[in-house]
Amino acid sequence: MKKIGTKEALPFLLLLILAVAAIFVPSLPNFDDGGKYNTADISWIIVATAMVFLMTPGLAFFYGGMVHRKNVISTMIKSVVAAGVVSIIWVTVGYSLAFGDSLGGLIGNPSTHLFFKGVNSGEPWSLAPTIPKTLFSLFQLMFAIITPGLVVGAVAERIRFTSYILFTILFSILVYAPLAHWSWHPDGFLFKWGALDFAGGTVVHISAGCAALAGAMVLKRRKVHIDKEEIPPANVPYVLIGTGLLWFGWFGFNAGSALGANALAVSAFATTNTAAAAAGLSWMFFDVLRGKKPSVLGFCIGAVVGLVAITPGAGFVAIPQSIFIGVVAAVISNLAVYYKSKSKLDDTLDVFPCHGLGGIVGMLLTGVFATKAVNAAGNDGLFYGNPAFFLVQLKAMAITVTYSFVVSFAIFKFINFILPLRVSLEDEEMGLDASQHNENYVQGTLLVRTSENGKMKEREVEVMIEKGAAEEAVLD
Repeated sequence: MKKIGTKEALPFLLLLILAVAAIFVPSLPNFDDGGKYNTADISWIIVATAMVFLMTPGLAFFYGGMVHRKNVISTMIKSVVAAGVVSIIWVTVGYSLAFGDSLGGLIGNPSTHLFFKGVNSGEPWSLAPTIPKTLFSLFQLMFAIITPGLVVGAVAERIRFTSYILFTILFSILVYAPLAHWSWHPDGFLFKWGALDFAGGTVVHISAGCAALAGAMVLKRRKVHIDKEEIPPANVPYVLIGTGLLWFGWFGFNAGSALGANALAVSAFATTNTAAAAAGLSWMFFDVLRGKKPSVLGFCIGAVVGLVAITPGAGFVAIPQSIFIGVVAAVISNLAVYYKSKSKLDDTLDVFPCHGLGGIVGMLLTGVFATKAVNAAGNDGLFYGNPAFFLVQLKAMAITVTYSFVVSFAIFKFINFILPLRVSLEDEEMGLDASQHNENYVQGTLLVRTSENGKMKEREVEVMIEKGAAEEAVLD
C-alpha cells in the first residue's frame, strides 16, 4: 500500500474537523411560517433550485463530450465534485460571506450565518419575502456550485485534481462570495450603484470566464496545442445531452431568479428560451457564412452563449430584444473563438470567449435594452433614453472583470507555489482519466477479418477498454 503523507491526509482531516465542529452548533426548530409565506412561490423555487442543480451534471456532459476521449471522466468529475466542495463551504461560511450582514458593502460578516446559524429562524431574506430564507439560501447555493465548474473547460486535460479542488475552495471564498455580495446584497456597493444582474451574468459567468482566462495563462499550453494536433470531440451526443440539460436547467436559473411564481418569472422564462434559440441559429448560420458546414457543436455552443448573454438581463429586457442579444452575443463569441485559435492561448474549451465575453455582452446590452415596462424595480437603458444607466453597467462590468481576473490569477499562482498545479507531461500524454483517477475508458478501433460465404472480409470494430478488459461493439 502506498504510504500516505500529510498532503494526502489533509483534505480528509479538514473535512473531519468541520464535521466534528458541526456537532456543537445549536439546533433550531424548522421555521414556522405563521402564514407569512406563499406556498406557490415555495413550490416554484424548490423546483427551480432542483433545475439549477441539474445544470451541473449537464455541464459535465457538455464539457466531457468535447475533450479528448482519454480525459472524459476527469473533466466530468471536476464539474460534479464542485457540488460536494461548494455545498460544505456554503453551509459553513459561504452563504454568510455572500448574504450576511454587510461589512462596508464589500463582504458579508462570516459570523452572521456561520454553519447556517439563524438561516431557518423564520425570517425571510429581505428581497424574497414570500419564501423561507433556507430555501433562498439553497437556491443561491446552486449558483455557487456551477460557477467554479465552468472554469474546468479552460484548464481541462492538464490540471491536477487536488489543485482544482483547492482552486474551487479559494475561488468560492475570495471571488464568488464578494461578487455575490456586491451585486445581490441590498448593501453591496454595486447594488447601491444601481447595477443590474438578474441571474448571474457578472457573478457567475464573467467571474468564471475571467478565472478561466487566468487559469489558462498560468497553466500554459498543452503539448497537443503546441504541436497543433487536431483533437476530435470524444462524444458529440454527450454535448447534445449536456446542452439539453443546461437549457432546461437555465429556466430555473433565470426564471427562478424572480424568486416567486409571478409574471416576472414568466417573462424571464420567455427571454431565456428566445435568446438561446436565436444564438444557436446565429452561431450555426454564421459558420455557414464563413464557408463551414452547419454543425451540431456549433448550434450547441451558440445556444449556451445565448443563455449566458441573456442571464444578466433576463428579468429586465423584453422578449423581442432578447433575439438581438442572442444573435449579437453568438457572433462576437464565434469571432473570439476563431481569433483565439490563432493565438497561443490554450483555453481548452473556449470558456473565456463563450462565458466571459458572453457575460460581458449580456451585461452591456442589459444597459442598452433594460426597461421598467418589464420590471419596475429595474431601470430604463440607453435604448430608452437613459445613458447614465448604461455607464453604471459599464463600470460594474469593468470592476467585475478586473477583480475576477486579478484575484483568480493570484489564486492559481498561489496554488502553483504550494502544490504542483499541472500534471506531468507523462500523465498528460497518458490522459487524466488514468493518471489522476485510475478510471480509464479508452476507445479505439480494430480491423477484424471474418469469413462470409467462403470469402474473407474486413470490418472495423470499436473497442472500449476499461483497465484492460475489452468490450466490442460492431460499427454499423
